[in-house]
Amino acid sequence: MKVNSEKIENCQIALNIEAEADEMEKTLDETYRRLRRKASISGFRKGKAPRAVLEQHIGKDTLLNEALEQLVPQLYKQAIELEKIKPVDVARIEFVQKEPLIFKAIVPLHPEVKLGEYHDVRVKLEPVKITAKDVKAAIENLRQERAVLLPVERPVQLADFVTINIKATVEDKSFLDHKDLVYEVNDKSNFPLAGFAANLVGMKKGEEKSFNLEIPDDYSIKEFCGKECHFEVVVTEIKEKQLPEVNDEFAQSCDYADLAQLKKQVKAYLKAAADERSRRQLRQKAIEAVVELSHVDYPPIFEDREIDAFLRDEARRLGYHEVEDYLKRINRTGKELRQELQPMAKKRITNTLVLDKVSEEEKIEISPLEVDNKAKEILGKAENGEKMQEFLATPQVRESIERTLLHDKTIDLLAQIASGTHGEGNKERGVDK
Repeated sequence: MKVNSEKIENCQIALNIEAEADEMEKTLDETYRRLRRKASISGFRKGKAPRAVLEQHIGKDTLLNEALEQLVPQLYKQAIELEKIKPVDVARIEFVQKEPLIFKAIVPLHPEVKLGEYHDVRVKLEPVKITAKDVKAAIENLRQERAVLLPVERPVQLADFVTINIKATVEDKSFLDHKDLVYEVNDKSNFPLAGFAANLVGMKKGEEKSFNLEIPDDYSIKEFCGKECHFEVVVTEIKEKQLPEVNDEFAQSCDYADLAQLKKQVKAYLKAAADERSRRQLRQKAIEAVVELSHVDYPPIFEDREIDAFLRDEARRLGYHEVEDYLKRINRTGKELRQELQPMAKKRITNTLVLDKVSEEEKIEISPLEVDNKAKEILGKAENGEKMQEFLATPQVRESIERTLLHDKTIDLLAQIASGTHGEGNKERGVDK
């Protein structure tokens, strides 16, 4: 075997491998002996046909391809051992010629991550302020949740809730067919089509009305795009929303002593929620800043694997066993969807590699006890405890939990650095960092 290597872009190395004539002949002979034991050829006992006869029977290309399936992996393994290469994934094989055998193996290597001065990263967020307007808006949402719908004997108005029977067709094809559908008359709604709600305004209980609406060009069902839809609607009930007054009685219905306590608790809740959003923003901006400072290089196969995993997860989430069935359902080709998902995959991979490097630099570790505690937390929320316990006990899942905890701890550290609070706890205890 002859081999030479050259470093190429994206953490890959190209191995140019050429088989010696005797290596090729030996493999062809071994392949012939293996295949002749299975071949039934007229005029010869099984396993006794000469090589020339077997080649004529199965075809010379078949014999050659069978031999290459055996020889190429062997030569590749010898080449990476000779060149002292440690692949991070499977190589891509490109044949230059098959006879005599010359091929190229594009070998993916471990990613390269060079961190910037991430200890200098600072992120400034606006201080959290909860105003009286914020509290008023939150209480208004509570009013909406506790509103009651009361029947009225008048024509339909905007903001009413109506019960309707609806039939809709497009060129004699059924578009909608509902009975006793409860519908909010909202002029901003595009369900079932824009303008539908406006056509209900003014209708009386028991009244029937027919009207047409145009289906937009970007409608999800392609065969209906740009066509006219004919509606037949009967209003069977009209109700209006009545909101409670904001007073002590309203506060008590929300399990608070009075209105003052309700406002106080709402403000505290809004402050806690805003603080949590601010914390998430800090963590996200810290990661983005550290990634921006870093140089990350990895083989293209990483993106392929990330996109494959995403598509499998999406297919399963929507109840499809095969990705191909999922693609048919959303009417997309694998090629165009993969191109669309590439930026997402790149971002995920880059973030992961940077976090891995930071955790390595900072010597961040996760103990088995931390993994146990997280597993118990997950188990406590599971519906089927026995199955979940078995699942959580598998090495792969424990490794996944450990990796998630490691990244969380690393992000926490980066957030402390970005906010300028890293090391404050140690200073208070008189410990030098």
